[in-house]
Amino acid sequence: MTSAQVDQHRDGNEAVRAEGNEGGEGYQRGLGARQIQMIAIGGAIGTGLFLGAGKGISKAGPSLILAYAVAGLVIFFIMRALGELLMYRPVSGSFSEYAREFIGPFAGFVTGWTYWLFWVVTGITEVTAAAAYMTYWFDIPQWVSALIFTVILYGANLISVKLFGELEFWFSMVKVTAIIGMILICAGILTVGFSDAGDTASVSHLWSDGGFFPHGVGNTLMTLQMVMFAFLAVELVGVTAGESKDPKTVLPKAINTVPWRIAVFYVGALIMILSVVPWTSFQPGVSPFVAAFEKMGFAAGAGIVNFVVLTAALSSCNSGMYSTGRMLRDLALNSQGPKVFTKLTRSGTPLVGTTVSAALMLVGVWINYQWPGKAFDYVVSFATISGMWAWIVILLCQIRYRAKADRGELPRSEFRTPGAPFTSWIALAFIGMVIVLMGIDKDARVSLYCAPLWGLVLAVAYLVLKRRNPEAAAFRKR
Repeated sequence: MTSAQVDQHRDGNEAVRAEGNEGGEGYQRGLGARQIQMIAIGGAIGTGLFLGAGKGISKAGPSLILAYAVAGLVIFFIMRALGELLMYRPVSGSFSEYAREFIGPFAGFVTGWTYWLFWVVTGITEVTAAAAYMTYWFDIPQWVSALIFTVILYGANLISVKLFGELEFWFSMVKVTAIIGMILICAGILTVGFSDAGDTASVSHLWSDGGFFPHGVGNTLMTLQMVMFAFLAVELVGVTAGESKDPKTVLPKAINTVPWRIAVFYVGALIMILSVVPWTSFQPGVSPFVAAFEKMGFAAGAGIVNFVVLTAALSSCNSGMYSTGRMLRDLALNSQGPKVFTKLTRSGTPLVGTTVSAALMLVGVWINYQWPGKAFDYVVSFATISGMWAWIVILLCQIRYRAKADRGELPRSEFRTPGAPFTSWIALAFIGMVIVLMGIDKDARVSLYCAPLWGLVLAVAYLVLKRRNPEAAAFRKR
C-alpha cells in the first residue's frame, strides 16, 4: 500500500468518528458507552459460570480457580488482538470481514457461517439452561419454558438496537450486582461468621479437603473445555462495532475491562464460594451459586440467585439473536449469503436473518422435549468448538495484520496488542491444547466429529456459490 493509500485509509477511519446516528453499513449507531461497557462485562457471565461451574468443581475441586485464571489470561490476549483489528477497521461482522481480508474469501465464508451457527447453538444452550432454572420454582416441562423464552426474546430483538442495548445493560447489571453481593456476603461469613456456614467457613477449604488438586492435574486440564465455554461471547463487542457510538473510544475501554472482570467475577467469586462451602458439597448440573446459598441456610437467597442465573441465560440468548442477524447480513453483503438477508427495517434491524435464526433456535425446544436431562451437555461441546474457531481466526488475522502494518503496507492500529505476535501464538497454542483435550474426553469428542462434517458442507456450498456467483470469491473492503 502506498503512503497515499495509507493516508486515505486513515481518513476513512477518522470518518467513523464523525458518523452520526447512521452506521457505515446502514445500521443505526444506537449503542452508547454505558451499554457497550455492560455488554462487555456481562457477555462472559452466563451459564458457563452459573451452571457449568458445578460440573467443573466436582471434577477439579479448588484447582478450577487456576483453570479460570490461566484461561482468562489467554482470553485477554484474544480480546486485545480483536481490539487491534477493530481500531484498524471497525465494522459489523468483524470476524468474517477480517478473515476475508487477511486469509481469503473462503475463510470469511467459513467464519461467517460458523459464527452464525455458534450463536444458534449457543442460543439453544442458553434457553435450555433457562428452562432448567424454571424448574426450581415450577413443575413444568422444560420444553414449554424454552418455547416461551425463545418467542419473547425474538420479539424484543425486532424493535431496535437501542432496546437491545438497554435490555443487555439491565441484564448485565443484575448479574454484576448479584455476583458482587454474593462476594460481599461470603466475605462477611468468613470474617464475622454469621449463617449456618459461619462455624466451618475458612479459606483452608481451598487446600484441606484433598488438596488444591484433589483429583490430579489431569482432571483440572480436562475442565478447560467447560472453562473456555464460560468465556464464549466475550468477542461479541466486535459484532457491535457497526452500531456503536464512537467505536474508536468505546471499544478499547470495554476490552481493557477483561482482566478485572475475570479476576472478580470468576476467580474472586469461586475463591469466596469454595472458602465458605467445601467443594465436596457441589454436584454436577446444579448451580454452585444456588447450592452455596442453600448450604448457608439462606433459602430466600437461593431463590434470588436462581432468578439471577435465569437472567444470565436469557441475556446470552438475547445476544445470540442479535449477533446471528448481523452475521447473516454481513455474509449477504459479500455475496456469500442470500440477498434477502441484507434488508433492514426502519429501525435498522436485520429482520429476515433474525427470524431465520430464531426459527432454528426452536430446535432447542425439541431437544428439551426429547432429552430434558441431557440437553445442556449435548450442545455445549459443539458450541465450544465452533466458538473457538472465531478466536483462532481473530488471532491469525491479527498476526497477518501486524506483519503488514509493520512493513508499512497498512496503517498501524491505535490499540496495539501487547507482546504480539508472541502472545497471539501462545493463545493459539492454548486453544490447540484445549481441542486435543476435547478429543480425549469421550463426552466432548462428538463436537470434533461434527466439525469436519460442517467444514465439508461449507466447502461444497462455497464451490457451488463461487460457480454461480464469482463475486462470492472477491473481497471488497467496506
